Amino acid sequence: MKKISIIIVNYNVSYFLEQVLLSVQKAVKGLEAEIFVVDNNSVDGSLQMIRKRFPDVNLIANKENVGFSKANNQAIRLSNGEYVLLLNPDTVLEEDCLTKCCSFMDSHPEAGALGVKMLDGKGNFLPESKRGLPTPLVAFFKIFGLSKLFPKSKVFGRYHLGFLDENKTHEVEVLAGAFMLLRKSVLDKIGFLDEDYFMYGEDIDLSYRVIKAGYKNFYFPDTRIIHYKGESTKRTSVNYVFVFYRAMIIFAKKHFSQQKAGLFSFFINCAIYLRAAIAIVARFYKIMWLPILEFSVIYALMLSVTHFWEIHVKDQEGYYPSIYLHVILPVYIVCWLVLIYFSGGYDKEFRFYKILRGAAWGTLLISGVSNFLEDFRYSRALILIGFVGSVFSIFLTRFIKHFLLHRDIRLGESKIKRTLLVGAKEECERVRLMLDQVKAKVNVLGYLQTHELPSEDLWCLGNIGQLNEAIMIYEADEVIFCSKNIASARIIEWMMKVRTTGVDFKIVPDESNYIIGSNSKESIGELYTFDIELAISKPESIRSKRLMDVLVALFLLITYPLQIIFIKKTFGLFRNIFSVLLGNKTWVGFSDKTSFEIAKIKTGVLSTTSGLDLHLLDLATSRRLDMLYAKEYKAMDDFSIIAKNYSELGNGMK
Repeated sequence: MKKISIIIVNYNVSYFLEQVLLSVQKAVKGLEAEIFVVDNNSVDGSLQMIRKRFPDVNLIANKENVGFSKANNQAIRLSNGEYVLLLNPDTVLEEDCLTKCCSFMDSHPEAGALGVKMLDGKGNFLPESKRGLPTPLVAFFKIFGLSKLFPKSKVFGRYHLGFLDENKTHEVEVLAGAFMLLRKSVLDKIGFLDEDYFMYGEDIDLSYRVIKAGYKNFYFPDTRIIHYKGESTKRTSVNYVFVFYRAMIIFAKKHFSQQKAGLFSFFINCAIYLRAAIAIVARFYKIMWLPILEFSVIYALMLSVTHFWEIHVKDQEGYYPSIYLHVILPVYIVCWLVLIYFSGGYDKEFRFYKILRGAAWGTLLISGVSNFLEDFRYSRALILIGFVGSVFSIFLTRFIKHFLLHRDIRLGESKIKRTLLVGAKEECERVRLMLDQVKAKVNVLGYLQTHELPSEDLWCLGNIGQLNEAIMIYEADEVIFCSKNIASARIIEWMMKVRTTGVDFKIVPDESNYIIGSNSKESIGELYTFDIELAISKPESIRSKRLMDVLVALFLLITYPLQIIFIKKTFGLFRNIFSVLLGNKTWVGFSDKTSFEIAKIKTGVLSTTSGLDLHLLDLATSRRLDMLYAKEYKAMDDFSIIAKNYSELGNGMK
């Protein structure tokens, strides 16, 4: 019998999985341990990475995403450990973490489960390390923000037990599923994870069942882990809100009385619609605040220009009718902004020529259409003035926005991070070359060695004990730990000791091509890799591919009666048209399922190998064609494949 069985469920986070497995390998030294990875049909190369780098791991490769609970249960049934650790892939363990946890459990036979102190990617304490049971009253305080307003209150702060010292061991009600160490004998007694929970809620359910069986759950802060969070799911999405809160309803119906469950469900349903509305508004605001602001500025400018034109050119106030001021002008501005968007004017990096190009296309479109609509043809001079005014307004708006955010006037230049490397010289040099190769926007200031021996290398800025001073002197924005010869415990300790706010931390796993970090518990931050830059992943390619999809779909929809002559399966065509318009599919996708690890695109009606003799193509050739398509993508590639395989557009999705 093993001492501990570690179970990790993975779904499309191979870079985090690699890091956690490396940290687990260090943490199991001195323990009889077995490691399970259950992969829920990832398409990001996770399986290949595990087989290549971690051949001793027990791999369960599911053919579909069966959810968190069912995947964990698959491994639990095969496990042979005294203790079972449920562990998220987006975590990093200290080297003595598992030894300390097992020792605590050995000396506390009343303990059924154990959780540890969790920190986010910036070294901040994660309050969900310890939680209270979400009773209707606790849920009410959490949903309506009282727990956040009064986190230390014993009345309002029970959700995260903020009144308990985070640095002391406590008996608690709920542990986090990101790191949950359970006694196997207790699991055999109370049952495994409830598979009614697809994701979220299963840790609350399991914690509660441990207590009901007469055991205790402990929060144990004598060891720590990093939990990046926000990587496998988008926690601010509407889908997250529904999945998480529906899981709470399942829990209430299962464990509370009918009256309590009804009250709890009422609060939860209120929360679902409230949080969903907030999520939708927040998402809309994040995407649309800048276009709305620019629309308002351009509209105000155009109204002023029109008024001036009426008085000083036309000599007649009110010369232009109300429909021009309140309908035609807004349509002009929307046209300019839409074309600027498709030109790349709303990409993350500002480029003036993209604004100018989009506005010029918009002006040509407006002028061309107005030639055919005499009743709505007004002043060409005002159209040209609008073109100049829209470009000027957008430039001025972006300039002010950039200055307020960054306090500099280098509009169009991405902020280049001032980066310090920490680790052995050889590994720091490898990472520096990696950053150069991927053209990361960083300025490597130098490295701090992890020992006290003096170095004559001018690139060496000192030792790790001087990290705070180096950050202040060189005004560093980012620290990258090269972890090959550094203990995770020391990295965590240094992260917590940094006194300067606003500094980002990243970690390079042993001999890895990934540099991993997270700037908050809700976001992944930048991920630097050696991956080839693919044209199909660029924002302009994503837009042009989507535009091509929509234009082809609209053409086929408008001419649908004629397509009976050309296309074999017209009912299938009808279905495909709406699948593409709704964004569920694309007209041209990859030929092989495993190719979706190359880039994230929709499943295609046609593929890169459509029209070719499939008997002459092996898997390797198909993948090479997919890679070539992704690497050199142009919208005309899709058009060419569609034209050559026009009669097949009604086929079922591949």
